Amino acid sequence: MGLSEFDPAARERVSWNAGRKVGAKRALKPRQIWALRFFLDQHRRVRDRALFDLAIDSKLRGCDLLKIRTRATVVQQKTGRPVQFELMDDARASLLKWLELQGGSLEDYAFPSRTDHAAHISKRQYARLVDEWVTGIGLPREDYGTHSLRRTKASIIYKATGKLRAVQILLGYTKIESTVRYLGVDVEDALTLAEGTEI
Repeated sequence: MGLSEFDPAARERVSWNAGRKVGAKRALKPRQIWALRFFLDQHRRVRDRALFDLAIDSKLRGCDLLKIRTRATVVQQKTGRPVQFELMDDARASLLKWLELQGGSLEDYAFPSRTDHAAHISKRQYARLVDEWVTGIGLPREDYGTHSLRRTKASIIYKATGKLRAVQILLGYTKIESTVRYLGVDVEDALTLAEGTEI
């Protein structure tokens, strides 16, 4: 049961997000990516390194990333469309190292739950891991989350090339407006790209 806006108790009630940062989480910068990789390697967290590298390279939402099996075609839960991605050498090496340590069959999840090996890591556990990683290298946890990993490579590609259509395809969006909103492209970005283009 909710409170009426006219109820005196409603004026005293603090909203759930009072004092918290809301909105899109930041993408990681290249030096932060390398700092996180170093942190995970230093602490010998093979699973976490593989999960981190796969999250960056695949650009998948957390719900899709966690459902990856050892052999799989990834169909995005939100859009129902298959998605393609290329794994870079670092990601491929860390993922193979993890899968060799984990063992199991081709039908197993790549990142199984600790408590139920027939299930995958929960989205909440993934969020806790990301919080732990970013605070481990001194970043504020409220600025970064699981979605930061999805948008990191996309934002780096956009900044390097300025090609929204390419990023749209990589993220699996159907509308260019969604890609623009997602990347946080604003007037300043557009002007910077325009200034760098001579005719």
